[in-house]
Amino acid sequence: MSDEQTDTGTGWPQPAGPARPGGPAGEPDPRPDAPDPDELSPLAPQGPAERESVDEPAVEPVDDGATVDLSAVPRSGEPVAGSDGLGEPVGESAAPATAGRSRWSTAGVMIAALLALLGFTLVVQLKTTSTDPTLGATRQEDLVRILSDLDARENRLQQDIRALEDSQRQLRSGEQGRQAALDEATRRADELGILAGTLPAVGPGLTVRFDAGAKPISANRVLDAVQELRGAGAEAMQISGGDGASVRIIASTYFLDGDNGSLVVEGRRLTAPFTITVIGDPATMRTALNIPGGVVASVRGVGGNVTFGEREVAEVSALHVPIKLEHARPVS
Repeated sequence: MSDEQTDTGTGWPQPAGPARPGGPAGEPDPRPDAPDPDELSPLAPQGPAERESVDEPAVEPVDDGATVDLSAVPRSGEPVAGSDGLGEPVGESAAPATAGRSRWSTAGVMIAALLALLGFTLVVQLKTTSTDPTLGATRQEDLVRILSDLDARENRLQQDIRALEDSQRQLRSGEQGRQAALDEATRRADELGILAGTLPAVGPGLTVRFDAGAKPISANRVLDAVQELRGAGAEAMQISGGDGASVRIIASTYFLDGDNGSLVVEGRRLTAPFTITVIGDPATMRTALNIPGGVVASVRGVGGNVTFGEREVAEVSALHVPIKLEHARPVS
């Protein structure tokens, strides 16, 4: 060594100069802000945490006359300057940094999950919106017209539904009325069938028998008896001959005189005696035939006889062929 350098005991050359305040070498510096000699020494022992968190600067040989700035060596517990200029305390940065990384990792997972859910929702919406490419390419005016047509169709369907519901209510409420109308129509058809001679009939009535005397019973006498019975309320009649043949008497029935005292009714020949079976009020019809100068008196005047037989149940079973009208039509 040269005379200008002294041995400091650290192995590093110390330049010659005025001695540090505080006394001879090896004694502490009496200044309050003086650094600790142990901390200034780069050979001072460090703990495990300090050795792990602080990178020791590489020591390079010092040229003659150069000084080493020991204040650059960080002390235990002091912050180490980092890339952001803030720094962290040596020996205490490992655990907080690990916890921070854990917290940021959880938040990152949640953010990633929310972003994935948002992306899935957007994809579903796009697919739903673009399901019908025709509607997607349709103009706004056309869409408005389509919507209007759909509304009009809905209104028509609603009207149809209401009409059907009204019809259903009317059918349900008018069921008894329809049944009554059907019963009335059936009754009227039966009455018309009896009057037309197409249906048999039973009911209270009487039988009127004509026996010839010196002169045969003429067709005029039988026709007078039929008219008197109709005037008395007869509802159904038939005439029978001595041979058992019967003919239904209706409004269009005609009577003719036949050979040997016979009678032609509706083109059918009947032999004497003649019997009229009639349904109606027996007393009224009998009184009508017995009026003075009436049918009974005229028959007895030529030697014949008229006998009556009341029936609680008189049966008119002879039928007439239905008449086909050629000219008459119902008035609409």
